[in-house]
Amino acid sequence: MMDTPIANRLTEKLTAALSPTHLEVINESHNHHVPANSETHFKVVIVSNTFEGQRLIARHRAVNGALMDEFEHGLHALTMHTYTPDEWQALDAVPESPKCKG
Repeated sequence: MMDTPIANRLTEKLTAALSPTHLEVINESHNHHVPANSETHFKVVIVSNTFEGQRLIARHRAVNGALMDEFEHGLHALTMHTYTPDEWQALDAVPESPKCKG
């Protein structure tokens, strides 16, 4: 996880809303055409019992709902990888994000 103002807020809000057993908040802004040191594009890897029995769309809605304020104040893009603890245990690796800089 990154220790930056927006990353910290994302971590706090996701922790409060979803009680994750594992959470990674990764600033991927450097992969995009944005000014240096931007905090606009993030990837979250979140494992939570809350996701048990939920389809992917419900999981993403829960994450988006927890971060609605952030989207209104500068967060531009969010890649989400949402797992139950059992899914996380069976996972080999989290998918890599594409490099968007051309």
